[in-house]
Amino acid sequence: MPGPGAGRVWALPFLTALAPSERYAAGRGVRHKKLTDWARQALLQVARWLPDRRLVAITDSSYAVVGLLDAVRGRVCVVTRLRLDARLFAPPPPRTRRTIGRPRLVGERLPTLARRLADPGTPWRRVAIPGWYGGRDRGVEVASGTAPWHHPGMPVVPLRWVLVQDPEGAFRPQALLCTDLAAEPADILGWFVRRWAVEVTFAEARRHLGVETQRQWSDKAIARTTPALLGLYSLVALRADELHRSRALVARAASWYRKAGVTFSDALAAARRSLWAGAGLSTSPLDRDAAKVPRAVLARLVDLACYAA
Repeated sequence: MPGPGAGRVWALPFLTALAPSERYAAGRGVRHKKLTDWARQALLQVARWLPDRRLVAITDSSYAVVGLLDAVRGRVCVVTRLRLDARLFAPPPPRTRRTIGRPRLVGERLPTLARRLADPGTPWRRVAIPGWYGGRDRGVEVASGTAPWHHPGMPVVPLRWVLVQDPEGAFRPQALLCTDLAAEPADILGWFVRRWAVEVTFAEARRHLGVETQRQWSDKAIARTTPALLGLYSLVALRADELHRSRALVARAASWYRKAGVTFSDALAAARRSLWAGAGLSTSPLDRDAAKVPRAVLARLVDLACYAA
């Protein structure tokens, strides 16, 4: 969702899945469930919840797996990294009356993306990507096409590949894939750079909410606490969005630290302030008795407590 006054997209957790490692499963004598199996189950569950919405899942290279992409294709659009040596093919040739044997799955092998990257004849197009990794707009060069991705013994996954390079050479060229063949390369790259918001969410949840620093010894307690804290992150962000609409949310800065937008610490402090104000911290509006603590001082103390808690 657009962050409350932050000028960037915020990633709000809404579904979690605890994925124990293979060593954890081996130590307890249970079957290990791969990370891609958890991802397939979660993506299909969200697709069942929201059958009428277009869903775009942005993942890292760990999920660039043919089996996973084939399982969710048609239900969820997946955008992830693609190896430069991926096995891409031309579409299978049309069958005729004289064609013998089973239908071909793919056509001829296409040049790898690494060869296209080194080929001076590759057509490049310059596009502007807004909010590049949470920062300013950035211009990059892209080349794109469609092709089936196939490994022997695995399903065939049609995809759109996108090569990206920086004219200024600030980052190494990379390749992305998208399971929606009709998606525009600029949209695919714009979706992918939004994944940085997920990393920001995890960092802020660790810093301000104590995710991964809790000290439970019970497996059930660990399984309960992390989803609860991530859900709390979303509730705080939604409450902060309401406060921003009523102009009750401001970005706090210092003389040595200036920031252009609202951060999660501001959102958390504003949510605390709104809760504490209704829980008995408000003073009497009649002013008949002398206040032991002046209202300005009390307000200042509450503000400090909201940021320090």
